[in-house]
Amino acid sequence: MQGNRLYEGQKLALKYFTVAIVLFGAQLLFGLLAAIQFLYPDFLFGVIDFSINRIVHINALVVWLLYGMIGAVYWLLPDEAGIEVVGVKLANLAFYILTAAVAVVVLVYLFIQVGPGKESTIWFITEGREYIEAPRWADIGIVAVVLVFLYNVYATVMKGKHTGILVVLMADLIALAGLYLAGMFYTDNIAVDQYWWWWVVHLWVEATWEVYVAAVGGYILIKTLNANRKVVEMWLWIEVAMMFGSGILGLGHHYFWIGTPEYWWEIGALFSALEPVPLVGLFVHVLYDWGKERGKGNTIKNVPAFAWLTVETFGNFLGAGVWGFMHTLPQINLYTHGTQWAAAHGHLAFFGAYVAVILSAVYLGVQGKAGLKELKMTKAGWWAISLITIGMLLMTVALTVSAYTQTMVERGMYGGTWEGYFIAQANQWFVQGMGWRLATGVMVVVGYGFLVYDLLTCTKKQPVEVREPAAAAA
Repeated sequence: MQGNRLYEGQKLALKYFTVAIVLFGAQLLFGLLAAIQFLYPDFLFGVIDFSINRIVHINALVVWLLYGMIGAVYWLLPDEAGIEVVGVKLANLAFYILTAAVAVVVLVYLFIQVGPGKESTIWFITEGREYIEAPRWADIGIVAVVLVFLYNVYATVMKGKHTGILVVLMADLIALAGLYLAGMFYTDNIAVDQYWWWWVVHLWVEATWEVYVAAVGGYILIKTLNANRKVVEMWLWIEVAMMFGSGILGLGHHYFWIGTPEYWWEIGALFSALEPVPLVGLFVHVLYDWGKERGKGNTIKNVPAFAWLTVETFGNFLGAGVWGFMHTLPQINLYTHGTQWAAAHGHLAFFGAYVAVILSAVYLGVQGKAGLKELKMTKAGWWAISLITIGMLLMTVALTVSAYTQTMVERGMYGGTWEGYFIAQANQWFVQGMGWRLATGVMVVVGYGFLVYDLLTCTKKQPVEVREPAAAAA
């Protein structure tokens, strides 16, 4: 910010944040529909297929997080570099192109739910690859938009100041953009195809995204707690070393099923568990330093942003670390692969590692737009963070109960047969777990309602500073 005036790049960030929150709502809506259909298959039968609900639910998650990530970078970029974003008009054009493309893709998903698997289907309907189902034309459009984004970031940093946060982001964004290309071609061999598919899904999420989170989280800590920049950047480089190391080596825990050498199993299982450690170290170190300085007027400048960042730090450790390691070892994954274990881990990991930090960045944008020096937490804000966080934790537990039933009955007792699958699906503990998953999903949706309300109104409910006449005159 320049005084109380926003940079044009930060105004663009607010647009990205707005679309991100809307797509977050769409993700929750279609996830809720899928959860209902899991228990009541006749629900909306012939209107919207379960597979479509699932596709929109998962892809909306990936896309809205990318919107939030790009928005957060555009928010911090001019602030860190000290200048306006270079090529901001081109960046605005890319935003509208991307948003229009996303809208078209979702409409195609909804209106063309079934059809032949032809070459034209890959180009215009869906590629049919889990998590990255976007048709080929949209893939190319995404690459073009990301190239514009990279140009904006690099040109701005080269012209302005070079902070440690920006240098880490520059390196990370190259990897984030480049790895997407690995999912844009097919091979006839399904094992080879899955090999490259995992490069996108895993190395995106468990390497480049994690480094991104550390960079943006470090920036938020500086803005909310006045954290020591040297401490933040020290942990960032530790994060880079561990994340690119553990993220790349941790990829091996997916190789159990696609015929790669067995040594990858243990390597992948060990290193994938190390991914959340540096972020916890960064947060605890900064919080410890802040606690020592608290008596000297060092208050929290944005309580909602700090609260969501707290959720992110420990949610990442639980979801990506603890729940991930629960079924990562190949000796365990032999029985848990393809069960609700992956869903339990995935829900808490994505929420803890990425959703929370994006919401933290959004609150930073809300504060900046209003020109407030401090942003306090409102009642609606507390309801939002409480309902969403508790709902996600309980949802993870519910999915874990169903997963345990699947593993014991379907895999342990019946050896992974079709008979075992159907018996496990009908087991009362499995059904109860999925029922609680639906109930907790409703809790999260209610929390989302409070979140939207708070984002729209929180700046109007901030306490007004009352100053003495002499101080006011001074």
